[in-house]
Amino acid sequence: MPTSVASPQNDTRLPLCVDLDGTLVKSDTLYDSTLVLARQRPADLLRLPGWLLQGKAALKQHIASAVTLDVTHLPYNRELLQYLQQQHAIGRPIYLATAADADTAQRVSNHLGLFTGILASDGALNLAGHNKLAAFRQQFGDNFAYIGNALPDLPLLQNCQQPMVANPTAGLRAALRSARITPVRTFKEQATPLRAWLKALRIHQWAKNTLIFLPLLLAHAWAPALLAATAVAFLSFGLCASATYIVNDLLDLEADRQHPHKRRRPFASGDLSALTGVAVVLLFLAASLVLALLLPRVVATISPSLALINPYKFVQWLGIYLFTTLAYSLRLKRTVLVDVIVLSGLYTIRILAGATATGVAVSTWLGGFSIFFFLSLAFVKRFSELESLRERGGASISGRGYHVADIEQLRSFGTASAYASVVVLTLYISNLDAAQLYSHTKRLWLLVPVLLLWLSRLWLLASRGQLDEDPVVYAITDRRSLLLGLLVVIIVLISL
Repeated sequence: MPTSVASPQNDTRLPLCVDLDGTLVKSDTLYDSTLVLARQRPADLLRLPGWLLQGKAALKQHIASAVTLDVTHLPYNRELLQYLQQQHAIGRPIYLATAADADTAQRVSNHLGLFTGILASDGALNLAGHNKLAAFRQQFGDNFAYIGNALPDLPLLQNCQQPMVANPTAGLRAALRSARITPVRTFKEQATPLRAWLKALRIHQWAKNTLIFLPLLLAHAWAPALLAATAVAFLSFGLCASATYIVNDLLDLEADRQHPHKRRRPFASGDLSALTGVAVVLLFLAASLVLALLLPRVVATISPSLALINPYKFVQWLGIYLFTTLAYSLRLKRTVLVDVIVLSGLYTIRILAGATATGVAVSTWLGGFSIFFFLSLAFVKRFSELESLRERGGASISGRGYHVADIEQLRSFGTASAYASVVVLTLYISNLDAAQLYSHTKRLWLLVPVLLLWLSRLWLLASRGQLDEDPVVYAITDRRSLLLGLLVVIIVLISL
């Protein structure tokens, strides 16, 4: 019989059945396992359609057999987990009842040590919705309490004695209101969607894409059509970059969940669904491509005389950036030293892409400076990660290949690259090329101590363990860095 009035909450004899995906765990273990499969055994992704044709329960069993999901670091709903621990302590029978594969459910049960038994999919029967209700009635009759989160849980919440929800979806909330069911308890632990998405898209990282403007600014080309083209290129690169950040986060779920700070990322913490993340990736990549294809038309519309010689060269560089970033996420980030070279190269790609968006050539001086400067930033990122790891007593970065013993060598690589970039700057200032663009080239020498100060301070803070692991975040949030940046602009302006 459906119920709208709960039984007393202190009935410790009433079996308590708890859903797993989206309820006890804020994420979905099927999606999590599929992402682990994509990272560890990408070729097996081609087998997914065949597995799915055998049924959803068979798909879950195949994936669970192919990879081992780390259940110890899953994003458990802490409020619900605390409640289950309290109920377990007073002797209440608790059952893990989930549509996830039995192997995954058993490992979660073994890890938590709270459950009297488990009810789960077995490769033949997908234990969800009415299938789960039938299994409950066979074992408990109608005498059970249930905690769920999504619309498939409605039949169980309608037929249990104590309906409870954890992070309920909008669909389930509406269905419960229509059925006039008031949950006994609600366990909510979830960030607001807007805040979670802003964090996942890493809008602050779009600061890196300002490098697209650099060729235009250094060439002192102020044509409105070129400025508009660069703005379109900036937006296109930003959308593409945000998509790749999501891909990186999805593939790094398990490693991020073991990290003291990265475990708070929206996908690692379960605040955002992995499936929704994949949909946003596809949407952003499509929008990025459309903007890239429209870029030549923007130039031709504003100023027909400035039509680009290679109108779709920017699309090629956007594709190179996307391919390189995906290769980095899938494999290269776990290859020692190659990862930092690729990271630094992604900065330089932005500069080259900006040049093709406007038809402005990149000087060899800018190319040489960017290689050494951004290589230093890539090294300081890895160095700060190792420094943080050393403070926590760790030995190696999960999924990276670096060891704490490498920290001094990385320091030497990074500082050498930093000062090499300063040397390139001094050679440019003393070269005749600078005299063609600046009336007062001697004033440009003021840039040298400013750059030395910023780079030296960056590495000093990293050595003290006071640097955020991302130097870009440091650069755009540190007041002294912003003041030095303003000073650089002033020096350049008085040198024109």
